[in-house]
Amino acid sequence: MATAAATPLVTDPVTGPARSPRDIVPADLWEKQVGLLMRDYPYDSVMATRVLGQGYAYLLTAMSHRGEGLGLAPSKIVDIGVHTIILDTVAYAELCDKFNGGHFLHHVPLVEMKDDGSVMKTAHIVACNGWDVDLSLWEDAAECGPCHPGNDSH
Repeated sequence: MATAAATPLVTDPVTGPARSPRDIVPADLWEKQVGLLMRDYPYDSVMATRVLGQGYAYLLTAMSHRGEGLGLAPSKIVDIGVHTIILDTVAYAELCDKFNGGHFLHHVPLVEMKDDGSVMKTAHIVACNGWDVDLSLWEDAAECGPCHPGNDSH
């Protein structure tokens, strides 16, 4: 029985399919971090893989734009992937050495969800950098405005 190959959510007809962090992250590290997400959150392997991939896409994009003052911000769920990567400090240091000129990319934790469009702008920048963007993991910012359930800032 043949199965259809998964198609990236973001592609560019000029450059081809979007890049995947799985092409950069060693398989054993990827599996370890997927396992950490499954241990710490109620995710199955599919969801943990999605969250981790978007975390790497965000971090690698932020590294490629270091010092540009773009105001990049992950969604709440992408931030979970980001923190899983950062807390694996030895692997994160190696990532920073390889993709950020040896400088640690300091991530400011989200204190509250921004409703200023910065999260979706960031998803667009991630896509423009060639990464596969799983929009459903970025959209929680769009749903958390002042008139939406889940916003505790009223």
